[in-house]
Parts: sequence; structure tokens; C-alpha cells
Amino acid sequence: MFRIILLSAIVIFFAMNMGASGIAPAFAASWGGKLIKKKQALLLFGIFVVLGGVILGRSVSFTLGKNLVPYELINFNAVLIILSSATLSLFTANLLKIPQSTSQVTVGSIVGAGLYFQHLNLKTLFQKILPMWIILPLAAYFLTLLIFKIIYPPKNDNLHIYQKLFANHRKIKLSSLASSCYVAFAIGANNVANAVGPLNGAGLINIGLGLLLVAPLFGLGACLMGKGTLETAGKEIVPLGLVSSTLVAFVTATLLIFASILGIPQSLVQLNIASIFAISCLKDGHRYTWNRSVTQKTFFVWAITPLISIGMAYFLLRLFFKA
Repeated sequence: MFRIILLSAIVIFFAMNMGASGIAPAFAASWGGKLIKKKQALLLFGIFVVLGGVILGRSVSFTLGKNLVPYELINFNAVLIILSSATLSLFTANLLKIPQSTSQVTVGSIVGAGLYFQHLNLKTLFQKILPMWIILPLAAYFLTLLIFKIIYPPKNDNLHIYQKLFANHRKIKLSSLASSCYVAFAIGANNVANAVGPLNGAGLINIGLGLLLVAPLFGLGACLMGKGTLETAGKEIVPLGLVSSTLVAFVTATLLIFASILGIPQSLVQLNIASIFAISCLKDGHRYTWNRSVTQKTFFVWAITPLISIGMAYFLLRLFFKA
């Protein structure tokens, strides 16, 4: 009974930390563009995460639960350690107010378990997951850069675009808000599986029921712990207007849903920040953007937290696991 209570507490805390990290890529653009209030962003985030998890969350759950490490090795104790390692890594990033990839810390923890058991599906990791972790953030950066160059900076051959945008200001507002909800839906489709996948792999819960139970915890975590990451992404990197916020949200959410359909646990946080960096580079220059302390801090945290997850899961299994 104690182990069940402990695992439940870890799952709840993990899901809440994912919500705290996920609120930034979902609504930092709209909130940074002063389109929506913080409380409204938190409420809409919770609603659309649930919808995304229930509708499209199964494929990624299956990948995390059974495709990286043989499911017969993932028992109760292993799941307890995997989720504990991922939770502590993500919590560290949230304390530093850096939006972090829930998918990468989860995959890192599962990889650590696979290294301990000496049974890791390298084909899934190196041919399916890792290439997409490189390709999709680059796609987010260059797609945003190419599209935003059409309208920025203002010049003679694009003034007609600005006239149309100003003439449809109300529609642009609605589009920006809709794109933020679209991002929250994409988070539900991909990131809720980070908690549900390992639980399903151990045979502890059905995927459908797990998605339904875990998704609302994202909204709770965003309300309680997500304000810091929201401010970092929404204002500290570059202030976003309505048009740029809509572009960022649409590009990143579309790429994440694409990954979800393929069953790839993908970081929307990194897709989103890569897109925001593209706008910052275009407005302020590449050198200024990459030399900023918040940029360097972000990439440093992104680099170390998956490694922390791998190491923590591996060593905790060596210390406490009993086959």
C-alpha cells in the first residue's frame, strides 16, 4: 500500500511539473503579446491538454511503455524509479525557471533503466527518436525564420501585408488565441504519455484511463508552478506581438502533432523556444540573441537535465532495484 501511495504521489507531482513546464510553449506567445490574462491562459491550457491527451495520446504512450525497453522488465519498482528520476530532473529545470522537455527527461530515465537492464531498443532510440529531436527543432527555427522574413522588417514590397493585418486586427487576435489552444492540444497529444507510457508498460493502468486521469493534473501544475516559465518564454527572450505569437504557436504545435502521429515523444518546449529564437534573431540579430544570458542558460539546462535523468535512473536502479 505504501508503494502504491508513493507511486501515485510521484505521478501526480510529475504531471504537475509537466504542466508547469508546458504552459510556457502553449501560452507564452499570447500572454507575452498581451492578448490574454494569466488566469485565462491557465484555464484554457488545462482544458485543451485533456482533449489532446484523450484524442491523440495513445501512440506516444505505446512508444514509451513498450518500444524502448522490453515491457516484461518494467515492473512496479522500475516504474517508480523511472518516474522519480524524470520528476526530479524536470523539477530542477522548473526551479531554474527554464522551460524543459518533459519528453527528453522521460526518455532519459527510460534509457537509464534500459542501460541497467542491458536491454535497450537502440533502433527506436537512434533511428526514430533522436533524429527527430534534431530535425524538428531545426525545422521550427527555419520555418519561423522564413515565414517571418516575409513581413519583417517592414519595407515597400510588404506594406500591403501590413495593411491587411491591421484591417483584420480582431481576426488576428482570435487566430492567436486559437493557436495557443492548438499548442495545448498538441501537448496533451504528446506529453501526457510521459507519465502514462511507463505505467502502461508495467501493466499498472490502461492507456485510455491513464490519459484521462493524468491530463487534468497538467492544468493543476500550470496553475501552481507555471508562472515562472511563462514569464521566461513570454517576455525575457523577446516580447511577441499578435502576428509573431500566432506564427510561433502554429508552427510548433503542427510539428508536435506530426511527431505524436508517428509515436515520437517530442519536446514542444524546444520547438517553441527555437521558433521564438528565430524571431529574436531576425529582430535583434543572431549574435545578440545567442549571447544573451537567458539563451545560454536555456541551452545549458536542456543539455544537462536529460543526462541527469539517465544517470539518476541507472544508479537508483543499482541501489534499490530487486528483480
